Amino acid sequence: MAPTTYSSTQKLLHWALFALVVFLYALTFGEDLFQRGDPTVDAIWRVHISVGLLLAALVLWRVVLRTLRGAPGLPENTSELERAGAKIAHLVLYTLLIAIPVLGILLTWYRGNDLSFFGLFTIPSPVTPDRGIARNIRELHSLCANGILIIAGLHALAALWHKFVRRDAVLTRMLP
Repeated sequence: MAPTTYSSTQKLLHWALFALVVFLYALTFGEDLFQRGDPTVDAIWRVHISVGLLLAALVLWRVVLRTLRGAPGLPENTSELERAGAKIAHLVLYTLLIAIPVLGILLTWYRGNDLSFFGLFTIPSPVTPDRGIARNIRELHSLCANGILIIAGLHALAALWHKFVRRDAVLTRMLP
């Protein structure tokens, strides 16, 4: 039997991932407030990389929980088109949540840097630095980051539509 609501852990992970994505995006734009070569920019990127690694770990945890526990079913009056849209949107969200950290890791390595998680441990780069590859990965990383904002925005609008137009319990399944 499918659950009727997400577990407390699933809810916590959902909102933590939302907050981390917003924070990572803010860090990216925060870099623009400083001139090139300013040590603050390096500090911002070290934090960005560490938070990105945290995001990757939480995404993995969330995917495992989703696989083990599943997701609550949609209301019975949900059309097949809406069901398909929800499945596609969730698939795209999960794909981007996995792709963005993977691309970020590859970008860091191809730039010639090691991965450091808040200075607690370091994962050395297994690849030879390559500016061309790094530039291509950076573009794809940025494209995916912008894509997740669009898809997450549509996801939020759909949740609000369910709350205020359909007046069903879809949104409340993910609220604390």
